[in-house]
Amino acid sequence: MFYRTAESVSPKHPDKLCDQISDAILDAYLATDPMARVAVETCGGHGVVFVTGEVTSTADEMDIPAIVKRIAGDDAEVHTKIVKQSPEIAQGVDTGGAGDQGIMIGYACDETDEMLPLEVILARRLNQFIFDKHPYDGKTQITLAPDGSVDSVVASFQNVPHDELAKLVQEFVKNKKLAGKLELHINPAGDWNQGGFDADTGLTGRKLIVDNYGPRVAIGGGCYSGKDATKVDRSAAYMARKIAVDYLRERKAHEVLVRLAYAIGYAEPLEKTVLIDSKPEEIEGYDLTPAGIIKFLDLRRPIYEKTAMWGHYGEGFDWDK
Repeated sequence: MFYRTAESVSPKHPDKLCDQISDAILDAYLATDPMARVAVETCGGHGVVFVTGEVTSTADEMDIPAIVKRIAGDDAEVHTKIVKQSPEIAQGVDTGGAGDQGIMIGYACDETDEMLPLEVILARRLNQFIFDKHPYDGKTQITLAPDGSVDSVVASFQNVPHDELAKLVQEFVKNKKLAGKLELHINPAGDWNQGGFDADTGLTGRKLIVDNYGPRVAIGGGCYSGKDATKVDRSAAYMARKIAVDYLRERKAHEVLVRLAYAIGYAEPLEKTVLIDSKPEEIEGYDLTPAGIIKFLDLRRPIYEKTAMWGHYGEGFDWDK
């Protein structure tokens, strides 16, 4: 064993604000047109938010500035540039093919009830515990020692003084009955009051490891937020997680890793491998075409803004069950 560390960021972190804006725009289109093709990116900071991307939909034009202001604040200056999906990309998707090439990773383990690595869940639950009382920009981080005990805890939160934040961390540690050295780093750069877009810039898809399985597990690399389910970066990644959860339960395994690979415009995966406690098999019994995945997980619903808040796995979504 070795030291294992994972971090979590609150929904008010500038990168997560951008993820939520992109997914809120996606949801707005899907609420009116479930067949909408959406790929929207957001960049924001210092009072200005830029939204750009491709949308092909029968829905009326969306009030994107209103969506942005709901999440980023009424004072945000919003700039948009939305065009239709490239006809070359659309041609491959229209025939049922994947919207892009790529490798999608699914993972599940028996370390926690959420079937995610322990360090990931502890960092996220600590962040949620603090955020519930102080809904501001913030980060947490947990390091586990080789014996599985907690070695250190980091918590940095906007508008929460050191002593109050330390008490919250200690309360969380006590409630979770965490044992170990427990070296605490509370607002280690000093207390701070400027956060979110006021302090830093954000960008859609810049918290991929936080959104997935933590740094212990490799990811395929594709961003989820702002993309409809024809983009296998998102839909096939969700399906890979569902398969990993199924195999973990059915085989009573300790750890399951799933690998799916696709080519743009081609429906069937080029790779469909599952590693059950490091032993590889070919996945069987699932329709892994984009259309099959979308139908199985019912992915044409406006469900995505919530996924952009705390990560895409371990929060009770259908692909976790």
